Amino acid sequence: MIVARSLKDVTRDANSVVTVGTFDGVHLAHREIIREVVNRAKTREGRSALITFEPHPKEVVLSKRGPVKLLSTIDERIELIGAMNVDLLLVVEFTKAFSRIGAREFYEKYIVNGTGVDEVVVGYDHMFGRDREAGIDELVHIGKEFGFSVFAVHPFTIEGEAVSSTRIRSALGSGDIQRARQLLGRPYEISGRVVRGDGRGAQIGFPTANLEPLSSSKVVPARGVYAVGARVGAEVFSGMMNIGVRPTIAKDGAESLEVHLFDFERDIYGQVLTVTFLRRLRPERAFASVPELVAQLERDRAEALQTVREHSR
Repeated sequence: MIVARSLKDVTRDANSVVTVGTFDGVHLAHREIIREVVNRAKTREGRSALITFEPHPKEVVLSKRGPVKLLSTIDERIELIGAMNVDLLLVVEFTKAFSRIGAREFYEKYIVNGTGVDEVVVGYDHMFGRDREAGIDELVHIGKEFGFSVFAVHPFTIEGEAVSSTRIRSALGSGDIQRARQLLGRPYEISGRVVRGDGRGAQIGFPTANLEPLSSSKVVPARGVYAVGARVGAEVFSGMMNIGVRPTIAKDGAESLEVHLFDFERDIYGQVLTVTFLRRLRPERAFASVPELVAQLERDRAEALQTVREHSR
């Protein structure tokens, strides 16, 4: 897959099938659209092209509301989209000035005269242009003007619910890891650098790797204890993770992400650890004493090991 960061790096091909969107998470509904693009391009022996934006449009348009929490970084999006055999990915820098471009102007500049286009494939709820001024009907009208067809993909639903990034964020925010995985089509992951903590986990027999996420924009699931998989480089491990303020042994109220890896004793400070969430075991809570906490952690470990075994079948 060719990844371009500017229109000047794109070779125009009029026999392109194109789609446009943020594709945060590259979840099952996104994948349905991308598969349609790739298949339709192959049918006409053309090029499949995807246009996405960085940063997320909401970070620019709704900046006063604070940072937008994302399901995937741009690097993760590139990797996931590349795995679907897309020929061209154009990453457009989303700025205030860009947000004021009208719908017709965007398609003329970036698609008709930019990537080139024979057909545009979009989701059923596709909105675009300044203030999201245009939808499918307007896109069909633009297509007739410039000579390309439009195909709208039907909603992708699971158990009657349309799959969306918003619903996945909501599931993660409530700790419903299984639902998030179902809607994403894969387990949710967070990557971070291992940093030094206060060593209290080791003191009670549960040493942890303290994780500093590589992206502050990634969604962090609800506070609690989770069964997880973990990768350090090419090596794969299993463990359990606590997200929260450690109310029994810490009083500063600072939220931390700590991973206890099973049968693991190496020093990995400074290395990147990728955590794969398998299941939420329980909410975080305060215990009356450290021995009571340790007893619960032993139960958590047994439950996490059983979860890992179930996921490895």
